Amino acid sequence: MPAEWEPHEATWLAWPHERTDWPGKFAPIPWVYADIMRHLARVERVRILVQDRGEERAARRILQKSGADLAAVDFFIAPTNRGWTRDFGAIFVKRCSTDADHPKSRSLARPPARADARAADRSLVMTGLAAGASVAATKWRFSAWAKYDDWQKDNAAMNRVLPKLKMPVWEPRHQGRPVVLEGGSIEVNGAGTLLTTEECLLSAEQQRNPGFERADWEAIFRDYLGATNVLWLNRGIAGDDTHGHVDDLVRFVNPTTVVTVVESDRSDANYEPLQENLARLRDMKDQDGRPLRVETLPMPQPVWFDGQRLPASYANFYIANKIVLVPTFSDPHDRAALNTLAALFPDREVIGIAARDLVLGLGTLHCMTQQQPAGSA
Repeated sequence: MPAEWEPHEATWLAWPHERTDWPGKFAPIPWVYADIMRHLARVERVRILVQDRGEERAARRILQKSGADLAAVDFFIAPTNRGWTRDFGAIFVKRCSTDADHPKSRSLARPPARADARAADRSLVMTGLAAGASVAATKWRFSAWAKYDDWQKDNAAMNRVLPKLKMPVWEPRHQGRPVVLEGGSIEVNGAGTLLTTEECLLSAEQQRNPGFERADWEAIFRDYLGATNVLWLNRGIAGDDTHGHVDDLVRFVNPTTVVTVVESDRSDANYEPLQENLARLRDMKDQDGRPLRVETLPMPQPVWFDGQRLPASYANFYIANKIVLVPTFSDPHDRAALNTLAALFPDREVIGIAARDLVLGLGTLHCMTQQQPAGSA
């Protein structure tokens, strides 16, 4: 799995339609999406899932009024329940051209030999495979974070889309059953190291894959994503209905550097969990045994709506070609977060996106996007 800062062919999103995700505040949400897509369309293709042709026409009107370059936008009819594309969308992987390009991730070049021996268990699905294919997709099962009942459309959405991309597709299996995994629960540096949390993948609460233990996950990540070095944090942030997604906590900004959120208020529910994660990160090493460089981001002041604490975090930024989109919350810490990320991404334009309305849906920029790496299919 390539790092997010590596070149993209496109960003995938799903047009917002589920009004109950933003109760009483849905009206501005399509315009927030359109503004995000306007920025993305300047630097790469934008691929949008829509419910039907009527929703496509409505989306086109809003995008046009918002100044988005429609020539850079592709629409795919694929009904969804919610549209948090990071979590139900395919996770793309890339073939290494030489061992020197990815000395620690040789399993990206082809399915690992050990996994090939278990082909019956892996349920390997090959769609349009060519000898020179460099990009493939992994299609994981989605269960709405083991929390909500309406997930069937989300789980099926990419099955309608992936055959049109003419690339290999793997459907990960382990212990004889499909693996449930959300893209927001993992973070990679593209060189073999993967970050995740115990709360999300090992807890008995909101359990996606009953019976899976740490060793099972490490084998799955090695076999399907080329991760040879899995690093485990503990808990996620308050208000997170995913029960511990890592993309609200810590992100790689280059192969050896992570940026992690910290809470300065000792009385806040996030203070102790984020301090523990920070301490763990400072003891962690990359795939080559080198200590990680650890930088920090502040947390915004708590964001509440109708008595509910929302999972507002500056770590939920999205890295696209030439730009980084960062959620902001009309908060005094916005400027510090933007300045920190601008220093960490000196070759990219860092753009703040007003996300105080968006986060009512319990996610922001990283949750709604999924990158497709550049390369021939």
